Parts: sequence; structure tokens; C-alpha cells
Amino acid sequence: MPLKHRITFQEASSPITEPVTKFGGQPVWIAESQWPLSRQTGNPMRFICQIALSKELFPNTAAQMAYLFMTDEEDGEFVDGTYEPNGGENAVILQPGTTNLPTKNLATGPTLYRMVEKPGQNRLQSEPCEFAVDFVEEDDIKFVPEAKRWEMPQEESEAVMGKLDENKIGGTPVFMQGDEFPFDGDCRLLLQLDSCSVPFCVNFGDSGVGYAFLDEAGSQARFLWQCA
Repeated sequence: MPLKHRITFQEASSPITEPVTKFGGQPVWIAESQWPLSRQTGNPMRFICQIALSKELFPNTAAQMAYLFMTDEEDGEFVDGTYEPNGGENAVILQPGTTNLPTKNLATGPTLYRMVEKPGQNRLQSEPCEFAVDFVEEDDIKFVPEAKRWEMPQEESEAVMGKLDENKIGGTPVFMQGDEFPFDGDCRLLLQLDSCSVPFCVNFGDSGVGYAFLDEAGSQARFLWQCA
């Protein structure tokens, strides 16, 4: 069975400045900052999280950290293609490593947020946030192609789909729509993130789930999301 680290989120009481897995705040680079830029707008993407790449889960990669970014709407301007692994509107930066994406050496940039009530405001307001994580180490299910799910007994199929709302590092992807691997060869799931069960805002469409993968050599990473 593949090993996974199921994620639970703990709100940070102060900025996290160590190269550990976290969501939000500002990235803690282990090399020079490589903040990716939106293909459409040319502006810095929004930082979502950084993931420490343990040899236990990812023995084939020389990278130590992975940094996930995605373009968000700016001043009401819709930006399409954030769901595409090669659309230029999301990025997974590996360090140490190289990237062919346009980047900028920035100390700080747009970060994760949540929507909160504030005095004197009729609508919810965005507020930057940062979360540490705790891990529950577990064996994951085996991968079941979408076509095979329809051949399974209903109880078994529902058990597989019940893993859609998991937030985890490593393990087995459970796709909301069709099977969608961004690399040829043996991809390894880096992150699965359910937008409906996290304590912050991520726009993965209608109740969507995001997936980050490492390629077989562990030298590249890509991200995509699927929605209902």
C-alpha cells in the first residue's frame, strides 16, 4: 500500500520562518526566491503552501522543498486556466532545482487568505492567514482508474470516492473527474487538497480538488485541479 501523510491544519500564532510544510504566510526559500508570474497578467501568483519533501514519501527526488502557487482573480478580472498543469496560471517550484517558468526575486508577495467578518463591514472581508500542519501517517488505498470504479460493487466504489475530501501529502490520487496525470511515466502524488475541507480560500471551481504531482525522476512538479 502507498504511504500518505494525512493533513490537519493548526493556525499559526506567529509567522513560520522555517523550511517546513505550511500553508499561507510567506514562502521560506532554501535558495534564491523564485516567485512565479501569471502568464496572463505578468503579476506574481498567490502563494498557497510549501511542502518539505521527505525521503520516506519521495525517495526519488533531490529537491528538499516544493512551493505551490496559483493565480487568483485581481480586482475582479477573471483569469482562466488555473486548472491546467501547463496553463501558465499555477506553478510548483522545486528547490534545489531549476524552472523554465517566468519568476521574480521577491521578498514577499500575495498569499493565502480566508474570509472573515469585520466591524462596520456588511460583507465578509479577506484576511491573510497561515497554518502549520500535523500529519497522520497511514497506508493509502491502491489507485483505481475511473473506468474501473463503475465495475466495482457500490460499497467499494463509495469507499474510494470517500477519499476525495482528504487533504494529504503522498499516497494515491482520487480524481473527481477523469484520470489526469500531468506527466508520462510513473507520476507520484505530491499533494491532494480539497477546497471544501480547508480553513482558507482556494478557488478550485465548484467544490474542486487540487492535485500536485512529481514526475518519475522527481525533478519536475505540476499542479491541476478538477471540480464538480
